[in-house]
Amino acid sequence: MNANPVQELPGTDDSPSVAELGVTGHAQQELHHRAWTTTRCQFGDSVFVRGVVEISNHCRENCHYCGMRRENRDLKRYRGRLDALLELLVHRRPGSITDLNLQAGEDPVAVREIAIPLIRTLRRETPLGISVCLGTLSKDLSTELLEAGATTYIIKFESSQEALYRSFEAPGTLTERLTHIRWLAGNGWNVSSGFISGLPGQGIDGLLGDVRAALDLPLIGCSISPFVPGESTPLRGATSGGFDPTLNAMALLRILRPNWVIPAVSALNIVGADLGYRGGLRAGANLCTINLTPPEMRGDYLLYKRDRFIMDEERVLSAVAHEGLTVSRKSLAAFLGSIAQVHP
Repeated sequence: MNANPVQELPGTDDSPSVAELGVTGHAQQELHHRAWTTTRCQFGDSVFVRGVVEISNHCRENCHYCGMRRENRDLKRYRGRLDALLELLVHRRPGSITDLNLQAGEDPVAVREIAIPLIRTLRRETPLGISVCLGTLSKDLSTELLEAGATTYIIKFESSQEALYRSFEAPGTLTERLTHIRWLAGNGWNVSSGFISGLPGQGIDGLLGDVRAALDLPLIGCSISPFVPGESTPLRGATSGGFDPTLNAMALLRILRPNWVIPAVSALNIVGADLGYRGGLRAGANLCTINLTPPEMRGDYLLYKRDRFIMDEERVLSAVAHEGLTVSRKSLAAFLGSIAQVHP
């Protein structure tokens, strides 16, 4: 599979600049229009819609930007019940979703006890494409997830600045994280990554470095999340990430990687005032996610704030319709499989 199928676009090379990330006004409108046009050329008017279930908030890592960090002793920890999750996903899932993402803190216990048996059953009883976002796991456990039936691994590098990565106690070292991303991509996984826009100390040059780092990895997609200071983290007093630089970075990724899967993230609703999530669709996003985590668990999945903006089916479908788009009936997994056949 060629993970980086790039089309030549007028005036575009593979070297995004600080100037492009910082555009505003008419220049920004032109950048986003190019991203929108590129997305429509590749995917038509449809966007992928997946569900996500946050199966555990246990985490052995200590990232300063995440409320589930291991030193947050005030957080009520949970692991979902396998039987309840199977009932939800096999019998009561929204009809609009074609794919499912299983997400957790870095919790190998939940991987073994919940994720792997859940995936095996879902592969047997549903047509859902399955992705996982479960942190840096052992190679054996990663392979077991793949053999169970998941096909896409989401593993974000968060920041390409080594000193920043280290200061925020992100998992392992930056080199180890990037090496693991490459290992996954070389061992059967479709890999999507991501980073945070507006981290304290990042600066526009750092954001540019993150964009370039993503372009250099063997990915099928990438997310860009605006920084939201977590209420139970060392960064709780910091300033939120900027809406416009986040959208500009998304647009650049779309233009430079037309076939990538780029999600609109719910945090855009927190930093983006009225436009929010829909701004992501206008800037080239082609994936929306419906949160299916049971309400009794959802409040304790503390990425940043307990009152995070939950994208349920109604909100997702409304955003898609407002932008004149439709829900894809082809699953993300099937799309990635077709890309693999075209680009062996």
